[in-house]
Amino acid sequence: MICIVLDGCGAGPAPDAKDFGDFGENEGNTLFNTWNAVGGIDAPLLWRLGYIAAGGVPQSGKPRIEARWGRLQEVSIGKDTMTGHWEMMGIHLQSPLPTYPNGFPISLIKGFEERIGRQTIGNVAESGTQIIARLGQMHIDTGCPIVYTSADSVFQIAAHEDVIPLDELYRICQIARDMLVEPHNVGRVIARPFIGDRSGGFVRTENRKDFPLSPPANLIDAIADVYSPVFGIGVVPEVFAGRGFKEVERTQSNPEHFEMLLKALENGEKLIFVNFEDFDMLYGHRNDPEGFAKCLEQFDGYLAQIIARLKETDLLILTADHGNDPTTPSTDHSREYVPFSVWHLGMESGAHLGDHLGFWCIGATIAHCLKLPFDKGESLI
Repeated sequence: MICIVLDGCGAGPAPDAKDFGDFGENEGNTLFNTWNAVGGIDAPLLWRLGYIAAGGVPQSGKPRIEARWGRLQEVSIGKDTMTGHWEMMGIHLQSPLPTYPNGFPISLIKGFEERIGRQTIGNVAESGTQIIARLGQMHIDTGCPIVYTSADSVFQIAAHEDVIPLDELYRICQIARDMLVEPHNVGRVIARPFIGDRSGGFVRTENRKDFPLSPPANLIDAIADVYSPVFGIGVVPEVFAGRGFKEVERTQSNPEHFEMLLKALENGEKLIFVNFEDFDMLYGHRNDPEGFAKCLEQFDGYLAQIIARLKETDLLILTADHGNDPTTPSTDHSREYVPFSVWHLGMESGAHLGDHLGFWCIGATIAHCLKLPFDKGESLI
């Protein structure tokens, strides 16, 4: 069984989108607006599986849909990666994780500085690429790590790899994770290493590492207990603090996730749970609809190779964790429905299943196929 999350590929504004800071009649409509902005997307398999149609793109003249498809509406309070993935596995966050649009409290920063033995700079909500461009040289000159956040519940620490080595950066991130408890229990502490210089510019490396809040008990725990640890790819194991997952090499980009997914298929893993984040990280947050569309086309090519390796007993699930509309002025996530597509070899005909409440319908589908108890949502197959 393979569950693939196309990070940020939302399928239209959720009914409560305005409560999450999304405004405008068609703001936060990722797949539809991207399709319109670039004049179409060449992704025949995503069409055949109903994924693009779930985004509201007109189906006239397109291939017949062969999967069971529709949309899921998030119930938990949030519009971020952690909240979305947790809800898929049955966790209901009834209050939002804390965010800091004006930076972190000075008392919190001072406490952090005392524990790591360094002063910090930054302490603002800002784009990661912008803040290293603005403060990268100051960081090199002073040795002070850059602390910043975003619209998500994150405490991010950026450091040049030649100034603060990776092991030290990860150590101070773990210190931050240990001290960030309620009411400052942010969803993730993220190490954001970079390289470069003032003349050539600074660029983030692929040595990012996440230090998440540990989740409540969920379906991943049950799968690991009854069968075997789940094969997680990309950010997925980190989102669940590694609990219930096999120890595998951390991949950092869509091409790397794809190669790891092929290896997992060869190994016959019981459940492969993977997040392809380049849609969100490289294009949604940077307001790049052309890049977003090309990324979907690239993924469609991956999908062809994945399907070619599936057995008759394999189930393929495609979904998303939130929206990130690259056509709006905002660079933040958007509170959207997410598409779902459920397919296996020999499926006799596709079916439009409409809208369902709760991302946990993904978990219900997995639990149904694995014959495990699950008390939220309904199976999509």
